[in-house]
Amino acid sequence: MEGVTDLPFRRFIRELSKDKQPFFVSEFLSTGSSLFLTPVNTRAVRFDKEEEPFCMQLFGHNAERLSAAALQVQELGAAFVELNAGCPAPKIANKGSGSGLLRDLPNLQKILQSMKSVLKIPLFLKCRLGWDENSIVINEVLEMAEGCGVEQLTIHGRTKVQGYKGLANWNAIGEIAAKAKIPIIGNGDIDSAEKALNAVKNYEVKGVAIGRAVLRNPWIFSQIANAETKKITASDACNAVLRYEKLLRADSMREGQIIGRLKQLSARLCLEFSPDFRLKVLHSETVREILDNWGAIVQTI
Repeated sequence: MEGVTDLPFRRFIRELSKDKQPFFVSEFLSTGSSLFLTPVNTRAVRFDKEEEPFCMQLFGHNAERLSAAALQVQELGAAFVELNAGCPAPKIANKGSGSGLLRDLPNLQKILQSMKSVLKIPLFLKCRLGWDENSIVINEVLEMAEGCGVEQLTIHGRTKVQGYKGLANWNAIGEIAAKAKIPIIGNGDIDSAEKALNAVKNYEVKGVAIGRAVLRNPWIFSQIANAETKKITASDACNAVLRYEKLLRADSMREGQIIGRLKQLSARLCLEFSPDFRLKVLHSETVREILDNWGAIVQTI
């Protein structure tokens, strides 16, 4: 997730996951510029040896630029490259990238063929069911992916128009998984160990992809690995925020950036607590104020 799953956040999740490590994918990297390794992308492609095998995710709509970027991340040590054909954000999709590729399947095929032709490492694809309910193209995408040599397909069970509204269509994901010749990873609404394990059991997927839910429950990967459900206490949440702050600071982030990241995490972690506390945290003006607010709620619960 852009602006979330950078190196310090993944380090944070690794620590909470203990000895049961998830498979990590980078923030998605833009190929919209003639220069791929912009300052933003150069920072985003960093990963720890402990994250290997690591997957780099790219987005764009130009086959030549995507292929050139794929070669660069391969040279940087990525074990896999994934093309994002699922992002529903208007600034991405309306320009023909992300889920916008689902409205131009010939270009999607051209991109996959071009990327595959230059890579020595596996190529993955992530997509949605289609642009809207009247243009469900996931069957065509599966056939195309298999024909182009894509090694894994991750399916988010919504359309672009749905965004993140409503429920993901896991029946549609299951139908594709049942007939696919390549591994299918299911995505959408997995926010607990129970849901993750049920998805693998009931829909024939080889695994699940988790994004937004990890902000509300950064312990989720450990919970899945151990098939457990654990109520997150105020103390758990406070300790997590304190540790995340240290990891952000160790990565040389500026104070304003740290405040933004701590609020991003805190806004979801504190949903179980009082609305007044959430407002206090979000209205904090300094890192110290955020941490003090968390310390105060631990004392009162």
